[in-house]
Amino acid sequence: MSGTKIKRLKELKKIIARLQKHGEKIIFTNGCFDIVHFGHIMYLEEAKECGDCLIVAVNSDSSVRKIKGPKRPIVSESDRSRVIAGLACVDYVVIFKENTPLKLIKELKPDILIKGADWKKKNIIGADFVQSYGGKVRTIKLAKGRSTTKLIKKIIERL
Repeated sequence: MSGTKIKRLKELKKIIARLQKHGEKIIFTNGCFDIVHFGHIMYLEEAKECGDCLIVAVNSDSSVRKIKGPKRPIVSESDRSRVIAGLACVDYVVIFKENTPLKLIKELKPDILIKGADWKKKNIIGADFVQSYGGKVRTIKLAKGRSTTKLIKKIIERL
C-alpha cells in the first residue's frame, strides 16, 4: 500500500491539479528522513494538520551525501521513501536528486510550504515563489533534542 503513495513528478503534478481543482489545500515539505524518529513523526503529523494533502519530498541518496557528508545516508532512498509513505499522515512521497527542492516546488505549486522552525522564513527554499502566487509559508517547532545526528551518536556511544 505505501508503495502506491510514492510518485514521480509527472504523475504527482496531475494528482495535485485535480485536488486543487476540487479546493483541496496541498502541503509540501521535504527532508532527508535518514533514520525516522519521534521528531519526524511529530513534525509530519503537525504539517498534515495545515491542509488536506501532504506531499513529502525525500532527498535522494546522492543529495543526502552532498548535504550530510560521505557517510550518510544510513538508510537508502528507496527504504526512506517507503517508511515515510507508510505514515498515515503522508499522502504522497516524491524523491528528488537536486540539492534543494526548489524545482519540485516550482513544478508542484503547493498551497502551503512547511519547514522546521530551525529555518527562518526568509531562508526557506521556495518561500518567495510560493508567496508570489498567494501560497503560505509556515514553520513547525521541532521536537526538542530529537535529530538523526543525535540518534546516530547515541547508538555509537552504546556500542
